[in-house]
Amino acid sequence: MTLDALLDRLAGLTCCFEPGDTQTAQKLLAQLGRRRFPDAASLIRFHEILLFLRAYPHTSAMRRLTEELLGSFHQRVNRLRVAGEDVTAFVDPRVSGIASTAFSAIWSYDIARYLAARYPSRVEIDWDGYEGEEQLVSILKNFLPLFEDGAYVVYPVPYLAWIHSAKSPNETDLAWLLRQFEHFSIDERAKANLYDSLKLWIYWKLGNSPATRTKMRVRVKKIFYHDMPLVRRSEVSLARELEDPSPLPFEKLSRAEGEKLLGLGRDMMTVRYRELHGFTYGDPQHVVRAAAGRGVEFVIWGCPPGRRLPLLGYDAVLILKNGIPIGYAESLALFERSEVGINLFYTFRDGESAWIFARLLRFMRQYLNVSVFSVEPYQLGSHNEEGIEAGSFWFYCKLGFRPVQPQVAHLVAKEERKLANHSGYRTPARILRRLAAGHLLYEAPSAPHPGAWDNFRVPNIGLAVQRRLVHSAAVERQSRQTLVTSVAHALGVEPTDFSASEHRVFSDLAMVLAMIPGLSRWSKDEKSAIRRLVRAKTSSDELDYVKQLQDHQKLRDGLRMIGAARD
Repeated sequence: MTLDALLDRLAGLTCCFEPGDTQTAQKLLAQLGRRRFPDAASLIRFHEILLFLRAYPHTSAMRRLTEELLGSFHQRVNRLRVAGEDVTAFVDPRVSGIASTAFSAIWSYDIARYLAARYPSRVEIDWDGYEGEEQLVSILKNFLPLFEDGAYVVYPVPYLAWIHSAKSPNETDLAWLLRQFEHFSIDERAKANLYDSLKLWIYWKLGNSPATRTKMRVRVKKIFYHDMPLVRRSEVSLARELEDPSPLPFEKLSRAEGEKLLGLGRDMMTVRYRELHGFTYGDPQHVVRAAAGRGVEFVIWGCPPGRRLPLLGYDAVLILKNGIPIGYAESLALFERSEVGINLFYTFRDGESAWIFARLLRFMRQYLNVSVFSVEPYQLGSHNEEGIEAGSFWFYCKLGFRPVQPQVAHLVAKEERKLANHSGYRTPARILRRLAAGHLLYEAPSAPHPGAWDNFRVPNIGLAVQRRLVHSAAVERQSRQTLVTSVAHALGVEPTDFSASEHRVFSDLAMVLAMIPGLSRWSKDEKSAIRRLVRAKTSSDELDYVKQLQDHQKLRDGLRMIGAARD
């Protein structure tokens, strides 16, 4: 049997559980383990099948065999490279991160610092083809004595010669540059912006490190083995999950455990060319690990006070299956509403995706007390071809999410008739892009005030504030500080009531409060609650802020009014 035929047969058996299927799959694994792979494409395919079977093993014997084969995978990649085969396929974002591969990417200042500290000998600036010389030369004037003289008389400026003369013999270019930024006398955000403006490509030689997808995993107490068919989407009910009164068990982790899982999450994202706010700036002090069942775990954390969003409560989620990272999610909560997004990686999308998402919403309902879930257009495929290719719109829609824009709802009804009446019909990409033009919403059966959040959009709040500030400056001659002072007076708040960090939070919130009619007529408790909200927003754990928001009806009504969609 040819190599492709063996891979086809094994791939077809990963989710099959008829008598003899598991034994056949194990024999195929052993047979493929003895084969030599002549090209990157076939080796990548074998790798992804192995990863899936490691996360969704049928038996303990199958799990041990997949781990053994993955453990020697770096040798297979090295053999291809030594043989002079084309290995460029390994840098594709859908499969990047395999053992003994390498790639280059542009990372933010904070991720570059993280990689340089965690993998100092494996990351370096990739100068090949660099096009940001002018900006780099301008910045190097701050770090190198007499550089300005040399840069003025020689063109093009030999900046690499200057860097190599200034750094220690065993120091990488990246480590030297980051060290200069570390000692630069400007604030951290300015440093980050300045570094990011350089658009430096960082080369990461993965080797056989734990950062590779091949070896990345978390130790678990018990493996869940699949000896029956996987849960199908048709068997999943969001309503049933969200109304189930039994809580999912979870535990708060120590800081050391939180650091370890947060580091794994950053590695998981960076080897896939991805950055997400919560993974870059996650708070290791407040990490929770929840058991969702069937070997699935959610690891959830927020951000430290200096990295939080002005109004929204933010949480990032690492999704594990039998200890294997299979995806991530995030929640941006405001009152009982959450903007929610989930991404299960290509390799694992045939593995109970709908059930995992339903369990994730159930945990968010339990942990954050949210009951209205919104999926924004990007997640559905707007300006996101990955979402279009994955058919993300129908994934959410068939679980019960509904469009809130009438024109999208009309198009959904039209497409559903085609799907029902024409066997084999698939919604074309051009139609999927139109369907992805608006939000989808799901309300738990017990959610208060059905439809109340239909026209709400988070960005509308900020846009309304900007218009108010322009109007105040042009007509009323009021500055931002004047508005903040006015709101503080209406609430009976004194400047000495807040610390510096609390005052920054209050200043942002005051911009919104200034637009709510009748603020001065709020009750004493409603006004005092704003003080408590500000302190909760800057406390060690943002969860209390999310919960307190839900108790303030006047603030909810005001923000919902401001955030209503404009024509």
